[in-house]
Amino acid sequence: MDENRVTGAAREGLGRAQEAAGAITGNAEYRARGMYNQGAGSAENMVGQMCESVREQPLTSLAIAAGIGYILGRLRIL
Repeated sequence: MDENRVTGAAREGLGRAQEAAGAITGNAEYRARGMYNQGAGSAENMVGQMCESVREQPLTSLAIAAGIGYILGRLRIL
């Protein structure tokens, strides 16, 4: 299991606890911090999942990245 997945899950759990504590006490700032930590933890967990999938299937990941690069190059987005 990737380090990003572990820290992401921990941060997401902390965010849930913070949001619940903020809701119980009526503290909007603490509740907002909890929501932020949930989102950040979820994003970090997704990064960990992506890293694991690249390690398991490097050629598929390379082909997908090349395809996306080709499509963006053809669109000439700058």
